[in-house]
Amino acid sequence: MRLRPVVDEIIKLDIASSDHHFEQILDLQRRYHAQALTPAVQAQEGFVFAQHSVPLLRRMAETLPQAIALADDAVVGYCLALPLSLRSEVATLAPMFDQFSRCTYGGRPLSEVRFFVGGQVCVDRDHRGRGLLARLYEHVALRAPATYELCVTEIAVRNQVSIRAHERMGFETISRYSDGREEWVIVAWPLVGR
Repeated sequence: MRLRPVVDEIIKLDIASSDHHFEQILDLQRRYHAQALTPAVQAQEGFVFAQHSVPLLRRMAETLPQAIALADDAVVGYCLALPLSLRSEVATLAPMFDQFSRCTYGGRPLSEVRFFVGGQVCVDRDHRGRGLLARLYEHVALRAPATYELCVTEIAVRNQVSIRAHERMGFETISRYSDGREEWVIVAWPLVGR
């Protein structure tokens, strides 16, 4: 019997720079959005909540890098970075931004720390288990302006897959709250020294 060699697909990291990239990000976002997945799949694989648009992604990319993972030029993962200047662009995130005003990091109010929001991270299920989440975050961190000290994001408490992945990366929980529909943890990842 003759065995075929196993060929690992090459994944290239890049920065989203075209509407084609943004449209592929939105396609992944739709496929892994909480509304598109059953509760069982959400519990097993995780999910995303926020919804973006191509114009919003363009505006985000003007200020901060939006990292993508490419396999044969197809976006198979992304890590978005949302500058605070666009906080009003995603209405569903208003409770998170409100909670930020109550958070501290390293003994300082979060309002005194220069940070950006981890705008969302997602990896296609066929490409998981390769460390892409961490690689995507690192790609953003290395390309973001050096003035940023932290990346801060929120994760639904029931999204234990995402919470564990962020903990493995070094994110630490700085707050927990409820918006009346969902329980959330706010996590922070230090960028200093990158």
